Amino acid sequence: MSTNNANPQDEEAQAIDLTPMLDVVFIMLIFFIVTASFVKEAGIEVDRPEATTWDEKKSASILIAVGANNEIWVDKNKVDPRGIRQAVERLLAENPKGTVVIQADSAAHVELLVEVTNAAREAGVDNIAVSTDKK
Repeated sequence: MSTNNANPQDEEAQAIDLTPMLDVVFIMLIFFIVTASFVKEAGIEVDRPEATTWDEKKSASILIAVGANNEIWVDKNKVDPRGIRQAVERLLAENPKGTVVIQADSAAHVELLVEVTNAAREAGVDNIAVSTDKK
């Protein structure tokens, strides 16, 4: 006659401890969250002009978009041309070493692009670039 009374110590020895595996998973999750690069968007999608020469900018803290219908977007907000300087100054106060990248649509007026560039310079930004596609 066999009894099926197992020793409680044997049951504990056979159980798998998942705590170390969960620790590793949480550490990996934290690592990926911290090292992930978040994509900034200006507010609208633009059809950028092509350029044969270009200089890649690794990071831009202030993005300004000029759409095909000559709308200006800063930090996902539509901005009046007279309000560009104030919007850039506000973003520059958050990041004093910020650079400006203007994403102008190929159908946008050049005069508006110059006006946006001048407003960014008046706000105190020295490093301004215009975003293009590679040709």
